[in-house]
Amino acid sequence: AFESFLRLAENRTRSLFETAYRPMAKEAAEPVKELFTDISLYILGADTTVENAVLRFFDSLFPLVYSRLINPGITDLSEDYTECLRLTRQDINPFGHYSKNMVTELSKSLWTSRMLSQALSLGTEVINTTEHAALTKECSRALVRMQYCPHCQGLTLIRPCVGYCLNVMRGCLASVSELDMQWREYISTLEYLTNEMAASHDLEMALMGIWNSINEAILHAQLNGPQLSATVSAQ
Repeated sequence: AFESFLRLAENRTRSLFETAYRPMAKEAAEPVKELFTDISLYILGADTTVENAVLRFFDSLFPLVYSRLINPGITDLSEDYTECLRLTRQDINPFGHYSKNMVTELSKSLWTSRMLSQALSLGTEVINTTEHAALTKECSRALVRMQYCPHCQGLTLIRPCVGYCLNVMRGCLASVSELDMQWREYISTLEYLTNEMAASHDLEMALMGIWNSINEAILHAQLNGPQLSATVSAQ
């Protein structure tokens, strides 16, 4: 489900640049793609953080905002100059508190989603392992007796009694019975994470709010454009 939310959020963010910031829309496409790729990898358990993903995006965004919106007269955005602006972003904080706010807003929701994703993957592995567990000889014999012993007397329509079935299954599942307590705890954890996502840390709301956070950050930079230009020139 989170993949569909990511696609919708990415499309909405792309639309923001195409409608409100057309001069930089084409160049902003790659940083936007990288941002949502990083978020997806984080949810899937990659060794990264939400903060790294968001700040890396704003590092890439600032050269575009500076040269296409604040100082549109800049035509030659060389690789060295772009890198200089990227590094400057970390010092002058052109997007104000909006970049950090975006980190905060996303962190809890994405962390919960990351934990849920990992828990579901683990559960799938456990189920696959137990599903293909080999039956012992004793279990196989008991299953044959339970199923076919009445046939020897011509009683093909009579089913074994419930008590006998339970005893046979207890014997067959003895090897995995030790998982019962851990499995119950696992289910409780899934319920907790699901409730967290449905409450204040809703993933869909967090992802759909990304475009607005980016928009507010860009507007802040534009509003402080003259001051930013002076600061960059002094670097």
